[in-house]
Amino acid sequence: MNQQININAENIGQYILFIRNQRIMLDSDLARIYGVRTKRLNEQVKRNKTRFPADFMFQLTDDEVKEVVANCDHLERLKYSSSNPYAFTEHGALMLSAVLNTKTAIETSIYIVRAFARIRSMLSTHAKLERRIEELESRYDKKFAIVFEALKLLIKQENEPRKRIGFKTKNNEDDK
Repeated sequence: MNQQININAENIGQYILFIRNQRIMLDSDLARIYGVRTKRLNEQVKRNKTRFPADFMFQLTDDEVKEVVANCDHLERLKYSSSNPYAFTEHGALMLSAVLNTKTAIETSIYIVRAFARIRSMLSTHAKLERRIEELESRYDKKFAIVFEALKLLIKQENEPRKRIGFKTKNNEDDK
């Protein structure tokens, strides 16, 4: 049996990956969280295929496996696997708790929901912050345009020939 992951929303959140523009969890991580073998988890999925449509679950491509192995230390073992792992969206991860039907799976599904919700909240906050920064930049760009215009005027004035002030000497007459 796989070593079970310490269960709380923060710990589970570190196993949520972003692939194909979706937040997902891999079958091996979910198996550890739910306290079952990956093989058993995938057997239950195959027995209940109708509960896992394409928007709940998909299998990673070879390139996606290489990418997650390169970016996630805990997934190093995947490069030796004979088959590519399955990725479960939030809904697929929750459906697993129903098909596994163990006490641990049911209890753990609550933490998984919280982890996905927490990530959604963080992304929302990040998007709001990004919009606010863009708003401030556009506002300050207008104000700094005046400063840039003043600098251009000063530069233009420096390039114009200036009238000499002071006493005439033999050297300044040569400059004319």
